[in-house]
Amino acid sequence: MSLDLFLSQKPLFYDVIDLERFPNAFDRIAHHFKLPKIIHLVGTNGKGSTGRFLATALHRMGKKTGHYTSPHILCFNERIWIDGDDISDDKLEGTHQKLYSLLPMDISDSLSYFEYTTLLALVAYEECEYVVLEAGLGGEFDATNVFDKVLSIFTPIDFDHSAFLGDTIASIAGTKLRSMQTKALIGKQPYIQTKIIARQIATQKSCTLLCSDGMITEAIKENAVTLAVKNRLSDYLRENLELAMAAFEILGYEATIELFDQEALFGRLTKIRENITLDVGHNALAAKAIAETFAGQKITLVYNTYADKEYREILSLLSPIVEKVEIIEVNEARIVERDFLESALRELGIAYSMFEVLDETREYLVFGSFSVAEAFLKRLSHNN
Repeated sequence: MSLDLFLSQKPLFYDVIDLERFPNAFDRIAHHFKLPKIIHLVGTNGKGSTGRFLATALHRMGKKTGHYTSPHILCFNERIWIDGDDISDDKLEGTHQKLYSLLPMDISDSLSYFEYTTLLALVAYEECEYVVLEAGLGGEFDATNVFDKVLSIFTPIDFDHSAFLGDTIASIAGTKLRSMQTKALIGKQPYIQTKIIARQIATQKSCTLLCSDGMITEAIKENAVTLAVKNRLSDYLRENLELAMAAFEILGYEATIELFDQEALFGRLTKIRENITLDVGHNALAAKAIAETFAGQKITLVYNTYADKEYREILSLLSPIVEKVEIIEVNEARIVERDFLESALRELGIAYSMFEVLDETREYLVFGSFSVAEAFLKRLSHNN
């Protein structure tokens, strides 16, 4: 069975997570592989860009490197990056056939979409020296946390996935931070409580905990500023770059400008046209960063959202920079009912309409989930 057909039979989301299913599946095939050195990325925002900065630098150092990120925007291959490129169709299908032959059918069928693709990525990365592995949901119970790691990196932690992780920063941060193992680097955090919890967990686990405040040297700051100006990186992306550079030096290498002279992962404050910026952030923390980036400007926001997101808070945070919202149609079961979204916009006093065509005289921000980005890019491609 082809990978496309196999994955099409799996639901993308589950109401209940079976915590034993993935570890049991990995145990069945672990003896077939030698795991690479895994760098685990956990947090609410910044995982993708921080990971790509780090993975690209390791690749340029001559280290065979993989970067696993999710979800994808247009093509599944985006999830499995190896030495500078998304995995090819042939290698992807060959990897699937190998994994499918190793797993008993009842186990492969029982795995969730994300669980199976996480195993798929590890098989694809078996010849890599390093793999930057981005957590999907949470940390402690995430499929990516099953593997031993040489370093855990914690990007900013904020409210997200409350149905699974809890509705307090203590519960959310605790779940994410308990994924640390032997050495961890924690980046800038919006809540002081997060670092307090991190120190407590590190002590319990005898884990060496390093804070970015002490690891981001003046040289790293100067190099990051230089690169941010050259590559037009926002303050938010510059901070992710600094965190990646600090992690690189913890691994024993020098974070030079040449190795880190790169743009961020596509999808985070990406200029896709002179007047169109795209960002796949879909929570309040991302909205705060975007509001700071566009402060003093007025933009047209192309937007839609999942029903379980705090969209009223997000729109409130963005309202100082928004002239008008254009709601884009997204064919996805989790998308909020339009009446609810329109009600929130009216309450906030934000003008809105449905997205139809682009006006070349307007400055656009396409903001929301990967599904929003996908819908917009497809419309853009079709109109061209």
